[in-house]
Amino acid sequence: MKFPFFLLVLLTIAFTGCREASKAPEMAMTQEVPQKTLLEKLADKHGFEHWDKVRRLQFTFNVDRGENHFERTWIWEPQTNTVTSITATDTLTFQRDQVDSLILPTDAAFINDKYWLLAPYQWVWDQDSFTHEYQETAQAPISGENAAKLTIVYGNEGGYTPGDAYDFYFGKDSVVREWVFRKGNQPEPSLATTWEQYQDAGGLQISTHHQNAEGSFKLYFTGVQVN
Repeated sequence: MKFPFFLLVLLTIAFTGCREASKAPEMAMTQEVPQKTLLEKLADKHGFEHWDKVRRLQFTFNVDRGENHFERTWIWEPQTNTVTSITATDTLTFQRDQVDSLILPTDAAFINDKYWLLAPYQWVWDQDSFTHEYQETAQAPISGENAAKLTIVYGNEGGYTPGDAYDFYFGKDSVVREWVFRKGNQPEPSLATTWEQYQDAGGLQISTHHQNAEGSFKLYFTGVQVN
């Protein structure tokens, strides 16, 4: 029995379509998942993979120099980029995409304090703004121990402190234990401190205490809350 030509064509198309459809799930299963970069992996060691769940972050930034104490509190809602600054004399709420000349000093203070709190996350957020180098072995500046070292150098344009450099020193768990700030990428350290007393705040791993080798400078965080 012979089939009409047009029917043979339809059967051929249908058969070919079934074969192609049968391949689709197999192709989907073999699709490669993008590999994370070194900076992303190091940030995840500090809880960065939990950041997307954060709706509200509150913390108090404290500095002790000898007998002098300074503090200010921040409330940050990252989903809307709304920031509230609370000091002993004033409370100010602003949107970070609407900063004018009056709010500029407060915004600069927020960026500084946030960097101390979440520097490992800035490796991901700022990765298009700096160059970086990773060393397997280096000498930590305070403890003198061997440690892996990540150096990042910001570009000379943009931001509040362009051209600055930071050296991060890691423990065997790939968590930061010390760091060095070098203003303008100068060879000599401008400031070196520890990274201690890590706290789990909603999955974020935050170092709440930093001090220099002499103990004359202490920068620490209190009242860290994540919602």
